[in-house]
Amino acid sequence: MSEMHLIAAILFGLALIHTFAAKTFERLADRYPRHAGLFHFFGEVEVVFGLWALVLIVAMAFMVGGKEAIAYAESRTYTEPLFVFVIMVVAASKPVLEAIRAVIATLARLVPLRTPVVNVWLCLALVPLIGSFITEPAAMTLAALMLAPQIFRKGMPEWLKYAALGVLFVNISIGGTLTSFAAPPVLMVATTWQWDSAFMAATFGWRAAIAVLINATVVTFMLSKHITAAPPPAPDAVKVPLLVSAIHLAFLASVVSFAHHPVIFMGLFMFFIGFTHAYEKYQNPLILKEGLLVGFFLAGLVVLGGMQQWWLQPIVSSLGPTALFFGAVGLTAITDNAALTYLGSLIAGLSDQAKYMLVAGAVAGGGLTIIANAPNPAGAALLRDGFEDESIGLGGLLLGALAPTIMAMIMFLL
Repeated sequence: MSEMHLIAAILFGLALIHTFAAKTFERLADRYPRHAGLFHFFGEVEVVFGLWALVLIVAMAFMVGGKEAIAYAESRTYTEPLFVFVIMVVAASKPVLEAIRAVIATLARLVPLRTPVVNVWLCLALVPLIGSFITEPAAMTLAALMLAPQIFRKGMPEWLKYAALGVLFVNISIGGTLTSFAAPPVLMVATTWQWDSAFMAATFGWRAAIAVLINATVVTFMLSKHITAAPPPAPDAVKVPLLVSAIHLAFLASVVSFAHHPVIFMGLFMFFIGFTHAYEKYQNPLILKEGLLVGFFLAGLVVLGGMQQWWLQPIVSSLGPTALFFGAVGLTAITDNAALTYLGSLIAGLSDQAKYMLVAGAVAGGGLTIIANAPNPAGAALLRDGFEDESIGLGGLLLGALAPTIMAMIMFLL
């Protein structure tokens, strides 16, 4: 371990503390309006890891040299942050959102229960499971935007919002395990351990699906008396033609297909921007700012997390299978679960049981904090305005995610 590794670990710890204190900065902004802009900046959860990653690069430049600091930053892989940015913007576009919303509304009307309640249940149950095919970040974006006007709004008790947020984050994390390409922590090990989608569905998928359905049902029942219908579209809203919706869905499918090829999906994204500009009347403003903030958050996590291997990998390699499961759940809360499983994939001689326990624990704990799973910052960016002080308290999220996390753990341990 070098001095630089120790400094990186300290900065990573400070970034974690900053993440948990983000809501405090929002309160300070109200208390000291003269410096409100600065406090709001520090209160943006999506800024935290990018900010501390910058501190790490500056510290590295002073300690080992500017060339080495730049070389380290350039040695990191930023495919995931770029992909999450692109998929958020494409999935949140009006034609895609309206197409998915129409499918959910049609299914909700077929169930002989109150339609708004069924609509919420489908967003918390079906959409996370669809994430196994359209990727978790896309599922998070769609679910968050559809749930926002019904659940994450003024008038809904704050504790129920956190309960719903916890279920959403946990269900997205485990709902992507029906295939081998949709959940970042699975993707990190699938090729190395030769886990295909058939294996994932038979080993993880059915357990995850049961947990998703139970979690969604329980929290929807808790929310039911507070659920109202989503506001209708404005009377002068322009109807999106079927062809435009089909083209947007084709862009979404293409980006998902080339999720591991940033040159291709960024090129597709440029064409997508051009298309939305050409047919502007069928669009809402693209969520470029929210997408960029989330990408910045994940890129910062890549830079900071890249120097934590020296203490994380010995912990992972020293634990037995059962201890590894519980350790993975806990470690996921303070690190990105994809980084955790990636470190596990580097350990030679890991037993099949230990491999299962590592991935199961990583996805089960993926809803406990904003940094636990790559799609969580996207959900937080899209839903935070519905919470008090327009920010998400990490303690509230932790409590809200506790029960659905335990349900996921039970299913994976059966």
